[in-house]
Amino acid sequence: MKLEEIVAQTSVMPVMVIDRIEDAVPLARALVEGGIKVLEITLRTEAGLEAVRRIKQEVPGAIVGVGTISSPRLLEASMEAGAAFGVSPGTPPHLLKAIVESGLPFFPGVATMTEVMQVMDAGLTVMKFFPAVAAGGVKMLESFAGPFPHVAFCPTGGINAANAPDFFRLKNVVCVGGSWLTPKPLVAAGDWAGITQLAREAAALKA
Repeated sequence: MKLEEIVAQTSVMPVMVIDRIEDAVPLARALVEGGIKVLEITLRTEAGLEAVRRIKQEVPGAIVGVGTISSPRLLEASMEAGAAFGVSPGTPPHLLKAIVESGLPFFPGVATMTEVMQVMDAGLTVMKFFPAVAAGGVKMLESFAGPFPHVAFCPTGGINAANAPDFFRLKNVVCVGGSWLTPKPLVAAGDWAGITQLAREAAALKA
């Protein structure tokens, strides 16, 4: 599946931190039931890669990617786990080279004009804008639109149900990433119905 096809399947991409591997499958099922099927599993915990494997096997309809890829080694491990796409917080030259060579659909992380230009030079035109709110939010993305009219972004970092519509109004925003769909108290309590409701609300944010 190409990156453009993955983007077309979602408006909000949950940034999922899996602390307990037993939560991975029911959490993914709850999100998919609520209409959110493109899932980013971060590598912030030891359970990340195993969560990718289990969700791919047990949750039909889920499109599972890996986030927090910060090195070629983690990129390779993510692909071995079966990632449909990858996401990085930033994109240093050695990682950018590995991303291009891998052929994996990817959201390379950028925060500045120079970083956008470096990623463009590698032939990639869909990027993760991170940390979105801290790096200038809507105004920064509006600034990107002038010199880079053919670049699209998935802003992530500080996005929530209240401010997501502001980002969706921008023509260069194709989706947003956020952790508000998977709040730790609901996950810890196993409140999967609550997660499904958050997913439904998130799916309805982009008109």
